[in-house]
Order: sequence, then structure tokens, then C-alpha cells
Amino acid sequence: MMKQQKPWFDEERLRILDQRKHAQIQWLQDPNHSNVDNLHNVRREASRNFKNKKEYLKAKLDELELAERSTI
Repeated sequence: MMKQQKPWFDEERLRILDQRKHAQIQWLQDPNHSNVDNLHNVRREASRNFKNKKEYLKAKLDELELAERSTI
């Protein structure tokens, strides 16, 4: 069974995940206050970005469905 691809997961999301992974590695190697703050900030931004992208695409999909219904 193949995994379903998520249409909102694109190159930008992949770059954000790489940033998050890099921040976590930095923190694991040197768990100082600066690296902890950086990790928290990167995680927060990644979560916001993913949520916003999914909400944007859902709104676009809803808009297209509404337009399709009005033309029928």
C-alpha cells in the first residue's frame, strides 16, 4: 500500500523540516540556553508554517468547490 502524498507538503516544507532537524542536532550536541531558544523558535515557526499552509489550501479547495457548485 502506497503512502498518500500530502499536496501541502512541498519544497518549502522540506526546507523547514531540515532547519528544525539542524536546530535539534545543535541542541543535542551543545544543550546551552542559546541552542534551546533556537530550537523552540524553529519548532514554533515550523508549526505555524505547516498550519498556515494547510489552512490556506483548505480555504482554496473550499473556494473551488463553491465555484464549481455555482456553475452547475
